[in-house]
Amino acid sequence: MNAATLGNLCCLFAATTIGFSSATAAEKAGTVTAYSQGLHGYIGFGHEKLPSEGGYTAGMGFYAAVWPLVDQPLANFQIGLPSSWIQPDNSDNRNMPLCPEGTLARQWKERGPTWSSVFQTIEGGLGYWAGNHFRYGPPKFSMNATPQCYDYEIGSPGWSFFYSNEALPDDRLGIAQLSNRLLIPPDGLPFQGNPNGEFLGYTWMALPFTDPTTDDPPTGDQSWTCFLSAANFKGPIAYYIPETWSKIGKLFDQPFLHGRGLDARPGIMGGGAMEINTVPRFDAKDAKGTVYSKLPKLQWPVDERGRAYLVQDVTYYSKGALYDAFKAWREGGPPCTGRFDEKGAFKPRLNTHTTRYDQAGKKIVGVEHVFDTRVFDGNVWGLQWFTNDISPAGLFPQYFKQVGEERVAVAAADVPAETGLHSQAFELAEPGPTYTSPNSGAWARPGPVRGPFKVKLVDGSVVTYFWYRFVDQPSFQQYNWSDEKKAKLQAFVEKLHAAWSIDRDYMAPPTRGKLVSLDPALLVKPPSGLEAGYVPIVTRQEKAH
Repeated sequence: MNAATLGNLCCLFAATTIGFSSATAAEKAGTVTAYSQGLHGYIGFGHEKLPSEGGYTAGMGFYAAVWPLVDQPLANFQIGLPSSWIQPDNSDNRNMPLCPEGTLARQWKERGPTWSSVFQTIEGGLGYWAGNHFRYGPPKFSMNATPQCYDYEIGSPGWSFFYSNEALPDDRLGIAQLSNRLLIPPDGLPFQGNPNGEFLGYTWMALPFTDPTTDDPPTGDQSWTCFLSAANFKGPIAYYIPETWSKIGKLFDQPFLHGRGLDARPGIMGGGAMEINTVPRFDAKDAKGTVYSKLPKLQWPVDERGRAYLVQDVTYYSKGALYDAFKAWREGGPPCTGRFDEKGAFKPRLNTHTTRYDQAGKKIVGVEHVFDTRVFDGNVWGLQWFTNDISPAGLFPQYFKQVGEERVAVAAADVPAETGLHSQAFELAEPGPTYTSPNSGAWARPGPVRGPFKVKLVDGSVVTYFWYRFVDQPSFQQYNWSDEKKAKLQAFVEKLHAAWSIDRDYMAPPTRGKLVSLDPALLVKPPSGLEAGYVPIVTRQEKAH
């Protein structure tokens, strides 16, 4: 029975009813119930409009802070650290559906009539995901893309984005492992030690590893390539094979889709955000029947003035930054260093706005009195904590009181002891099942040339990997490419491996702060005779015994 119900009762029965209600509330005080939907919102930044001239649609990147958002690995917890979002530019299409009937996203009617926002995306980045199998404290870095209207996702050279323990079917593999020095496990890339605000740089660049084709389906030449910049590794790690994007038109017999994917279209990349997705919570009532809730401890790295620097050096790139020199090199021109040319770069002025949060659909109020988003000197985006009585600098409010239809942030001291919330601990994550791959199909034909090898990662897992010739890795085997095309690509990657080391800059260095280090166990050295043209492909990841 709630206050509104009581208010509608006649005065004759008011005292009796109130007494009965209070007794019931007192009896229920301290009954703690666990829920999901503890917190939702997008802590993000935008920027000024990009110049209409210059074509800054061939790449985007920045440096993002890495820190342990939670001090323990929690179960059923998903928050992305600042990450980007890339889509193909289909702004010329005003009414034709890009998602065919039968795809998952086509069911989302509010995205019509074109469904352009859910047609194809490159997402991922830094974060914690509910599907992670091996949590260890700090976040991880993971690639992720949705090539077919969210029917499936691709997060590594073998697996989806934590949605399955088994490798993707051969015809849905989409990432080509490019680095011959870095492992890419299905559960994401962990970091060394306990980072606390150091930066990881990452950039997506559209590069022409192969020529455009007029085959069925016609396919563009854009291989969206992920570059990292860490203290112990710099350079490209992998790319999305162009056919990953183009084959949707053939699969659904939709000629209109030819040339509309990320293989051929300019990329739209607008700002970035921390996506707060899945956060557990506890609810309990006090002796008066008032509902209070508790969230896990969420923390940010702050300086002595309560500032958390989260994203810096946001840069958009034209084909003049790398694509042109890369293509000339592949076609027999002078070697390309791989360093992004500043002449093809544009750094927009950032802007931001106060985040709206909710808890299970109920508006959260009061967080804006604790901290708010800011663009600091140097065009750095982050958070500013204020002097307040609710939460110390660097901490998100943990406790909320229901007032009407809102959840109001309150200090821990203002939560009645009888709720039992103060001592309530959230469930910790346990190691998940083993990621496995088949011993047949694309993984076995042509198959690896050396292995298996095993390494233990800082997240408590053991990774098994084999060395494959670059064009023989599983992702390429679904395509009936000519021997000439494969030989040309193989020869070029051998040149790239010989010329591009992991100890020099590709992205411009960060303008402030230090770089984070990846888990050193991820770094491998090619066996003798396989120094160029071969890549380490992860085939299994399991709990260390």
